[in-house]
Amino acid sequence: MEPLPICITFPTEYVKTQLQLDEKANPPKYRGISDCVKQTVQSHGVKGLYRGLSSLLYGSIPKSAVRFGVFEYLSNQARDESGRLDSTRGLLCGLGAGVFEAVLVVCPMETIKVKFIHDQTSANPKYKGFFHGVREIIRAQGLRGTYQGLTATVLKQGSNQAIRFFVMTSLKNWYKGDNPNKYINPLVTGVFGAVAGAASVFGNTPLDVIKTRMQGLEAHKYKNTLDCAMRILRYEGLAAFYKGTVPRLGRVCLDVAIVFIIYEEVVKVLNKVWHTD
Repeated sequence: MEPLPICITFPTEYVKTQLQLDEKANPPKYRGISDCVKQTVQSHGVKGLYRGLSSLLYGSIPKSAVRFGVFEYLSNQARDESGRLDSTRGLLCGLGAGVFEAVLVVCPMETIKVKFIHDQTSANPKYKGFFHGVREIIRAQGLRGTYQGLTATVLKQGSNQAIRFFVMTSLKNWYKGDNPNKYINPLVTGVFGAVAGAASVFGNTPLDVIKTRMQGLEAHKYKNTLDCAMRILRYEGLAAFYKGTVPRLGRVCLDVAIVFIIYEEVVKVLNKVWHTD
């Protein structure tokens, strides 16, 4: 469901991750978005902006399958007699979907992505490709090495999907009014998806920053998720919790818009085929 938008928007994901890993106390390596892009292209070429792409590509289909599969199951249980899902239940169903995708798919996928991106800025990068990198991580740290920052990932993905499905459900209910069967044009769905994506970015970027730090090559210096958050606050200030917001905003809005359009259209087709409505 997601490979195309991931390929189109991945450089913004790369920049976001580098900015979030860039600690003020170290001192910082990048002066901003354009400087990060410039340094990466100078050192590694344009392909350097796609470092870590493979982990997201391999994980994108199972992630979407778990997210929307769990959401469909939970929302079908939560609908009222008329088949309507209210905003609060949409939020709770989204929360459940986010927690499931975090544990089953997103945590190992994101850990590998962050380590690959962080490795590229090392003096001697050690990961030569996706499978070599995964093998090296497991050899050095065991399977646990691919599950770093699980608490932060569960918090981030749970809040991510809770916010997105809450906003999406609210906007759809507002648009349909008293007619639950009112047709929604895919372009309208896309706009709603972009708004939902933007809301999730502003709502949980601090958790995204903590997750990225907990999954980087320097994660060993943090005792746990809370310690990571407290150290960022103490040494870098509140603004550090919103590092990478601009590049994340561009990627997430496009990604969520496209994914929700595909999801809604697939559900319509399946409803016609199986007459589930």
